[in-house]
Amino acid sequence: MSDSDEEGPPTLSADSLAALQEFYSETRTDDIKCLWEQFSVGEVEEDWRMSQFWYTDETATQLAEEVVREAGEGGRVVCVSAPSVYQKLKQGVVDGSDRVSAVVLEYDRRFATYGDDFIFYDYNQPLCLPGVAPQSFDVVLADPPYLSEECLSKVAQTIKYLSKGKVLLCTGAMMENLAKELLGVKKCSFLPQHNRNLSNEFCCFVNYPSVLLRS
Repeated sequence: MSDSDEEGPPTLSADSLAALQEFYSETRTDDIKCLWEQFSVGEVEEDWRMSQFWYTDETATQLAEEVVREAGEGGRVVCVSAPSVYQKLKQGVVDGSDRVSAVVLEYDRRFATYGDDFIFYDYNQPLCLPGVAPQSFDVVLADPPYLSEECLSKVAQTIKYLSKGKVLLCTGAMMENLAKELLGVKKCSFLPQHNRNLSNEFCCFVNYPSVLLRS
């Protein structure tokens, strides 16, 4: 058989190709929708008994963008008692979020649905983190559940254990002096907002040069 007699690779008509492209587009849209629903902020309802107050979607997005930017390509991010930022990272809507890995440390076992990304965390046992290596995260984002010296002091132990260097802390303005003392952080201009109005002013603190300092 000569080369001219061999059949070439099968080809699709223009209509078939268009239909195939539409199918792939719809499939990807459905996949993104599933991710969005699974990781949507508020998918797990707040439980006031655990001092849970979720960020607004806008705040969760800005914080997620910040940790992606600071972690860099292949970086590792840990969200300590800040599940709404973890969720935003996993939605696939923040540019570059697919280039970092993220885990969430949480007391609320409802978040165990996130599989290996979930690590049970009780701030009363700040260094009880089985299987988590020290200084293994490029960015640590933490939101201590209570506005108390005891809680922040213990969460600070966790942060120091986890962090390679960069710390982003969200807590009440009243904790500013203690936060500076424990973690060497500076108050940002950016103010995180919650879905429910809190009676205490809430602030963001970092220990590195950040766009949030001048937002």
